[in-house]
Amino acid sequence: MCKNLPGGAASSGSDGAKLFPNGRIRHDMRICVIGGGIVGLSVARQLHHSHPGCVVTLLEKEKEFGRHQSTHNSGVLHAGLYYKPGSLKARLAVSGIRQMVAFCQQHRVRHEMCGKLVLATSLEEVTRLRALKERGIQNGLQGLKWLDSGALKEIEPHAGGLAALQVPEEGIVDYRGVCDALAIENRELGTLLQAGAKVLRCVRDAGRWRVLHSSAEVSADFIINCAGLHCDRVAQSAGEERQARIVPFRGEYYRLKKSAEHLVRNLIYPVPDPTFPFLGVHFTRLIDGGREAGPNAVLAFAREGYSKWDINPADLADALFYKGLWKFLGAHRSMAWEEIQRSFSRRLFCRSLQRLVPAIQASDLMVGGAGVRAQAMEPSGTLMQDFAFIERMDALHLINAPSPAATAALAIADEVVRRVPSN
Repeated sequence: MCKNLPGGAASSGSDGAKLFPNGRIRHDMRICVIGGGIVGLSVARQLHHSHPGCVVTLLEKEKEFGRHQSTHNSGVLHAGLYYKPGSLKARLAVSGIRQMVAFCQQHRVRHEMCGKLVLATSLEEVTRLRALKERGIQNGLQGLKWLDSGALKEIEPHAGGLAALQVPEEGIVDYRGVCDALAIENRELGTLLQAGAKVLRCVRDAGRWRVLHSSAEVSADFIINCAGLHCDRVAQSAGEERQARIVPFRGEYYRLKKSAEHLVRNLIYPVPDPTFPFLGVHFTRLIDGGREAGPNAVLAFAREGYSKWDINPADLADALFYKGLWKFLGAHRSMAWEEIQRSFSRRLFCRSLQRLVPAIQASDLMVGGAGVRAQAMEPSGTLMQDFAFIERMDALHLINAPSPAATAALAIADEVVRRVPSN
């Protein structure tokens, strides 16, 4: 574990060396993790195991940890079915879900490996579903099972479809509980956790970083940017050119009324449409027992805009003056218009859901929660598909970490600390 004084902070002399309880002076590495979501918390935790002797500070702008993407999601543990073989998403999702399950078992965090079905509702989708099965096998998923229409109804009696792929390694989890457990473990390990510390600037000074935040500043030898929805801005504050940009897309959910919950047992997903840049609406069982349907994908007018009426002028201008967004909308104008319509029409939203569960009715739906996806978009208008880093000698910026980052958080942490120099 990192050798810190009680309270998590190591004292230092004027020369920057640290004085530990035994009186010995050591020039240990000081690392500042920016962002206290599930990934940042996981990275801080892993640093203690991979870099013994380091001094870790974690800065989070909110008053609590895991406030945004980490807990504004569907609560699903993703097994890595959809991602390109060999990609970071594929590798880290497969490894990450197994690590996350073990972490939940160790810390008694609520979770359940209930499995999911991916439904093909047309002959074209059947062909794509077969290819998806092969991709899952290449990614190392185990127990994938092809189901005909009769077999799928034994698992989900109200689901429609010509065929389905059963994915037993998927599950549901209490991500709030995961974040809380990570925060507790970090405190025990000696991480100096600072909430309410919004990073304003990162300045190189005399061979070290001065990380200026809303409360004070932190001196560090190395910074790790896990700022999620604001990762591009944090990278820019540290001197990086902001080419790719976070463009916030809000995903809105409905909850099924109690009287309709019997229509969905666990997780029901569509076959992804290759012309659609998002996964599409689906059904999930929540860890508290409810059922959720969604999400759609509409441009959010704030990076933390969980409501249609949340507007942050700076965030909105940042998106609207970005050429990449207009190229994206030009390439997907039909999809964008349909998503906006669904956002304002329960009937249209329900029509999309009826492809998976024909018996669902608009009257079965009530407004649920929402999340905002920290999706990096390139100047060309294409969405960055894989997890992505900017690596420097004294900094590492995680500039694209949307879903399945919550599932893969512990594996992402392994990947991050592998890239941090040992001295």
